[in-house]
Amino acid sequence: MARILVTGATGFVGTHVCRVLAAAGDEPVAAVRKPAAFLPIEQRVCGDLADAPALAERLADIDAVVHLAGRAHVMRERAADPERAFARANVAATTHVARSAAAAGVRRLVFVSSIKVNGEASHDAPFREADTPAPQDAYGRSKWQAEQRLRCVAAETGLEVVILRPPLVYGPGVKANFLRLLNLIDRGLPLPLGAIDNRRSLISLDNLGALIQAALFHPNAAGEVFLASDQQDLSTPQLIRLLAAGLGRQPRLLAVPPRLLAAAARLLRREDAYSRVAGTLQVDSGRATAVLGWRPTTSPTHALRRTAAWYRDSDART
Repeated sequence: MARILVTGATGFVGTHVCRVLAAAGDEPVAAVRKPAAFLPIEQRVCGDLADAPALAERLADIDAVVHLAGRAHVMRERAADPERAFARANVAATTHVARSAAAAGVRRLVFVSSIKVNGEASHDAPFREADTPAPQDAYGRSKWQAEQRLRCVAAETGLEVVILRPPLVYGPGVKANFLRLLNLIDRGLPLPLGAIDNRRSLISLDNLGALIQAALFHPNAAGEVFLASDQQDLSTPQLIRLLAAGLGRQPRLLAVPPRLLAAAARLLRREDAYSRVAGTLQVDSGRATAVLGWRPTTSPTHALRRTAAWYRDSDART
């Protein structure tokens, strides 16, 4: 049995990872800012991970760390200096956690980064680990900078670092834009996306949780970067149809020509939003299968319908 500290344990991915680890017979320990009554595991109050004092002491009996905490994509940015805010939460905090882990004798740290390190659109070929990083926004840049800092810590201390770059993660409890899409489909609103012919890689909570578990324990994972996906890419219309089926709704897809949608997005200054629903972002996660023996066990069809069923039966429905 391994004792594994999970940062971001109260979040969407973190709570699932804690359940996966506990179910496998390991002992997850939640690093939290303040105690969370809904987490039925040991909790350690660590404060702000960017400068938490005596953090190494809280890691003294820990075998490995899963680092999920950080500042994610912000739908409505309010920070006066977003670059600085992302750097503190994602670069400084990650570095401090890694150095504290090394000082405490922790064997391995798994860092959940982002496919945004590779870029926003894959164009002619799926993203791969060997691609030159090309982050396009403050969030992606902060994740890439954090990866570089981790490599330095690993070289200096011997800490085993494993980096995972997932695309959009979905499952019961999902938030942000994915939750908004569920709401639009559930309300039966017409969506002008029926003519879009793109491909998007996603990853379900189940598949990401299994990959994190493999990254924690596989001897060949140390020092490696792995891209992650469900290994079944979907177009935006396919995604909407699967979610609608899970909601028991008929999807209302209008076949508006993409060039008209793109023009409207430019006029409204919503190019980023348009690229997320119309652009292609494919991920080749074959290396994780080849090196770690990991492969997705949950299909997008099953996982998306389960996500929709959660939404249908939860307080998230509005």
